[in-house]
Amino acid sequence: MREEINDLFQQKETTKMVLKKRAKDLAIQKDKKDNVGASIEVVIFVLSQEKYAIELNYIREVYPLKDLTPLPCTPSFVSGIINVRSQIVSIIDLKKFFDLSDHDSDSNQRIIILHSQKMEFGILADAIIGVKSIPLKTIQMSMLTLQGIGADYIKGVTENRTVILDAEKMLTDPKIVVHEELKV
Repeated sequence: MREEINDLFQQKETTKMVLKKRAKDLAIQKDKKDNVGASIEVVIFVLSQEKYAIELNYIREVYPLKDLTPLPCTPSFVSGIINVRSQIVSIIDLKKFFDLSDHDSDSNQRIIILHSQKMEFGILADAIIGVKSIPLKTIQMSMLTLQGIGADYIKGVTENRTVILDAEKMLTDPKIVVHEELKV
């Protein structure tokens, strides 16, 4: 009788192991299938005649540039503030922050308002191209030739050389947050 109980116990343990292995194999296959078709939605925009993109889930809205009020005693990359439906939003010029050349800035500029739970600010864009879904498998790691501060904020590059910016890093990086007090 004792042998029968041991055999039943071993069969039960073997069955558990087989079922765990099957569940694990099925989960791995599902993950592979999910990653094959996975993509991100981005807003594509132009800075200094180059295409950039930011994930749509970090964008609150795109707003026309109007009534920009400059702020004294701020770094050069802070263009100023605007009023968006009774909310004051600070505006960052990524061309100055990334040390890009300043080509053709005109009155058609747009502001892309980025947001997270803790931070919100706008970035200037020369033009908005549109919204696009980019498959994750087509995104390459950032270009090795890109140097400077901008390289820290790059998530990847698409096949057609659109640079995908890491909005999460931009929204949490203390280099962008300006907290200076003017002493009188």
